Amino acid sequence: MSDLPNLTGAARPIDRAALTGPCPDHAPRILLLYGSLRARSYSRFLALEAERLLRAFGCETRVFHADGLPLPDDSGADHPKVAELREAAIWSEGMVWVSPERHGAMTGVLKSQIDWIPLSMGAVRPTQGRTLALMQVSGGSQSFNALNQMRILGRWMRMVTIPNQSSVPKAFQLFDEDGRMAAGPFYDRVVDVCEELVKVTWLTRAAGAYLTDRYSERKETAEALIARVNSSSGS
Repeated sequence: MSDLPNLTGAARPIDRAALTGPCPDHAPRILLLYGSLRARSYSRFLALEAERLLRAFGCETRVFHADGLPLPDDSGADHPKVAELREAAIWSEGMVWVSPERHGAMTGVLKSQIDWIPLSMGAVRPTQGRTLALMQVSGGSQSFNALNQMRILGRWMRMVTIPNQSSVPKAFQLFDEDGRMAAGPFYDRVVDVCEELVKVTWLTRAAGAYLTDRYSERKETAEALIARVNSSSGS
């Protein structure tokens, strides 16, 4: 790297061994969020259907229920529901976000949950490097508006968002009175998404810290350290 004068000592060669290190033995930990508070919520039904599949694929799961979660900035981080959500985010190694499409967009219920999860909590990053799967339900024809918005959010939250996704149209026709999803191509796509999420989580979680170890952040940390040392020396 001697011919790259703009690089600092924070630059490092790629460590291939760090990408293939031993994987943790415990089951992948997946947190599921959904975007509706209705008594008969199809996004909740879809999240619970995904949870059953993830458990069948060997995952440990949690579903966060947003009932009682305050609007962002309308309370403090010590609010019980906010604390519950943030603890679950830190616990997780992957997530599933399920939103209805309302007015051509994801719902405020789901966005509020994501907004309560900061990019950084002290030295802990609650979402960075975690895997993410996206699903949406619609009352009418198939659409991808909510999915597209959530994919932007996943990138912003520095998550490893899998390529596959699920859009369930006319959801009221695809779930029975008990909230179970009917067999068919839309159910099969949900299986595909859950299967892919588990595979990608197994592949990436062992190397998660290395995958999110960025030059710009190392450089900033190194420069901050030098500034502190120089400041101490001059005092």
